[in-house]
Amino acid sequence: MNTLKTLYQWLEARVGVRMFRLMRYVFSGGTAAACNVIALFLLVEFANVHYLYASILSFIFSLAISFTLHKFLTFRNQQTDGIHKQIGRYLAVILGNLALNTTLVYALVELLGVWYLFAQIIGAALVAVTGYIGYKYFVFREPRSHSV
Repeated sequence: MNTLKTLYQWLEARVGVRMFRLMRYVFSGGTAAACNVIALFLLVEFANVHYLYASILSFIFSLAISFTLHKFLTFRNQQTDGIHKQIGRYLAVILGNLALNTTLVYALVELLGVWYLFAQIIGAALVAVTGYIGYKYFVFREPRSHSV
């Protein structure tokens, strides 16, 4: 465990705190996105679920993975008191992203004839950007210090 911590600290010092957080975000989001796309594929191809419903279900499936990785790894937020408020704010960001993702997937597939998996990947990329902003400044924001 010490070796992993040392490697972590060395890498953070090499690339900088902000860049390393971005790398952690990409890793966490990439892991959640991979779970999303794999679930979408399995639901459509093997469970014969309509691609749009499968897109919603796979997006929801990846929520637990995404929240946990972003909270504890990406933003290094170790607080557990008030986690219910974070989950509420997280769900607000997610629901906005779900609406954005679903609308985009629908438009790409139905209006432009894009393959549903490629449409989902495009939607996931856009949601990654809006999600980072929402998580950083709304969900896992640093508590403001009140100076007297």
